[in-house]
Amino acid sequence: MITAFLLRALDRRILVAIAILVALAVVVPVLSLALPETSPLHMPTYLVALFGKYLTYAMLALALDLVWGFCGILSLGHGAFFALGGYAMGMYLMRQIGPRGTYGDPILPDFMVFLNWKELPWFWHGFDMFWFAALMVLVAPGLLAFVFGWFAFRSRVNGVYLSIITQAMTYALLLAFFRNDMGFGGNNGLTDFKDILGFNVQADGTRAALFAITALTLALSLLLASAIVRSKYGKVLVGIRDAESRTRFLGYRVEHMKLFTFVVSAMMAGVAGALYVPQVGIINPGEFAPANSIEVVIWTAVGGRATLIGPIIGAVLVNGGKTLFTGLFPEFWLFALGGLFVAVTLFLPKGIVGTITQAMRSRREHRAVLDAKPQAAE
Repeated sequence: MITAFLLRALDRRILVAIAILVALAVVVPVLSLALPETSPLHMPTYLVALFGKYLTYAMLALALDLVWGFCGILSLGHGAFFALGGYAMGMYLMRQIGPRGTYGDPILPDFMVFLNWKELPWFWHGFDMFWFAALMVLVAPGLLAFVFGWFAFRSRVNGVYLSIITQAMTYALLLAFFRNDMGFGGNNGLTDFKDILGFNVQADGTRAALFAITALTLALSLLLASAIVRSKYGKVLVGIRDAESRTRFLGYRVEHMKLFTFVVSAMMAGVAGALYVPQVGIINPGEFAPANSIEVVIWTAVGGRATLIGPIIGAVLVNGGKTLFTGLFPEFWLFALGGLFVAVTLFLPKGIVGTITQAMRSRREHRAVLDAKPQAAE
């Protein structure tokens, strides 16, 4: 049954995208590890980590597209789910440091020793085991999304009001995680990681492996999202997006369907955050900043809302441009980002992929009309 569910997701565009991601998972580590540094095709380790970060952003944009593009839920708080997944992984990585920290304490992380904590908080227990941390990567953002969505969707909060509430949620978490007494490192966050599953986080091989895992995870996330939206359930989601009251009148439990999609999207964002942290080397409360969640909306809009592939492309292109632009004109980046969003809204309302798809569809329809005219004349 699960196999049939996933096979329905394999249309031509999704297959091509998955094939590209799988190829990247193989090719990039080879270019980084197998080729000598003198080779023109050699990929430096810092580029491997940078591209891996882009793919985690692409997964976050895909998660947002699942709820915004197909369910009509414009969430301005998906950065919170991303950050929670990142903190869960960061807590595991901090526990792996052990006595190698600055203060040599085998149990307490350095920031707790500095702040005179006497014992490990209860919510840090279990994070010395990878399986527990991996479970929390899903449970923490999923539970937050479930509780938030349960009250919001049952109260029929929609539109701009829901967007504002999601932004307020992530801002509240930002303020909470900035506090030193919360036990998450305060404004400095979690950093100085050493190992992951016994492998040096800074090693070239580990970096390449993390990139490959990220690419494969993004491919699986794309397959799952495509299976959801191409199923009968996905058709109902589109109905909720376009005419929620009518869908409710037909007898569907709209709040349950929205809640399920919201939770799945949050867990996907949490996985993206967990893959982000070991590649970047730090997680701090800044990831909860509302501006980060707004940027995700821009990535999705640039690539193409409700296309699945578009947000992936948008996230990679915008963040690649950000890397180049901030290196040349760092003080003007926010102006450029705002101008990009305005330009896309005015001239490419369907995004890059959506515009291309619409143009190709119009061309096929035009050809079909031209082919039908000679037959009508006969």
